[in-house]
Amino acid sequence: MKSLLRPALSLLLVLSLICGLAYPLAVLGLATLVFPDQAHGSLVYRGTTAVGSRLIGQNFADPGHFWGRLSATAPQPANGLASGGSNLAPQNPALLDAVKARIAALQAADPQNHAPIPVDLVTASASGLDPDISPAAAQYQLARVARARGLSEQRVADAIAQATQGRQWGLFGEARVNVLQLNLELDALR
Repeated sequence: MKSLLRPALSLLLVLSLICGLAYPLAVLGLATLVFPDQAHGSLVYRGTTAVGSRLIGQNFADPGHFWGRLSATAPQPANGLASGGSNLAPQNPALLDAVKARIAALQAADPQNHAPIPVDLVTASASGLDPDISPAAAQYQLARVARARGLSEQRVADAIAQATQGRQWGLFGEARVNVLQLNLELDALR
């Protein structure tokens, strides 16, 4: 028994040190050298204070800010430790109730807006933490945000245009607007 236990424990210790300590530290060190911003969470700063990440959606609720996609994380919205989609089927009553509630909230926040509501404003993303909305979703909210901030719609439209990113490498995905960065730009206009 001792002849089997010693090599097994030795192998466990060696592999734990290699796979659990040396390899992760080597990967982090290489990532820090090659991609320092991404290796440290793609954090967004206001002065010297980190206010969020470009990769994780934030929960904005006041009318003077652009609202992101619904969060599928529980028990609190935009919880980076609970990433995951809702996995609700299109005909699931819970999904339909959440969509109806979000539509009602959007209409209550801007009763004058009768434009069709973009789907990304009433559904969650696969991760439940999507930081981006479509340019159409930003345009839908433009009048509400401009009124709440006391800015001209043109000024807010210019901020949306500046915050809009095209397709990844010009090929993949769709144009998108990072909600945190757009809201920070608008906060800086005050």
